[in-house]
Amino acid sequence: MTLLVVAMFAVTIITRILPAFIIDGFPLPEWLVTYLNYIPYAALGVLIFPGILDALENPLHGLLGGAFAMLLALFRVPLFFIVLGTIVFVYLIT
Repeated sequence: MTLLVVAMFAVTIITRILPAFIIDGFPLPEWLVTYLNYIPYAALGVLIFPGILDALENPLHGLLGGAFAMLLALFRVPLFFIVLGTIVFVYLIT
C-alpha cells in the first residue's frame, strides 16, 4: 500500500509540477496565454452542469436556477448572495 501511495505521488509530481518549472522559462504567445486562462472556467462548467440537471426531480428547475445564478453573477453579486439567492429562487419555483 505504501508503494502504491509513493508511486501515485511520483506520477502526480511528474505530470503536474515538473511541467510548470520547465515551461516557466519559455515565453508563450499571447493567444496561448488567453486560451490557458479559460481552462479553469471550462472545467468548472463541466463539473457543475451535470449537477444542475440532476439536483432536482425536474431538470428545468435546475436549469432555471443555473440561469438565475448566472444572471446574478453578471451583475457582480457576491458569491454568498448568489448561492443564497439561487437556493431561495429554486425553492420558490418548485
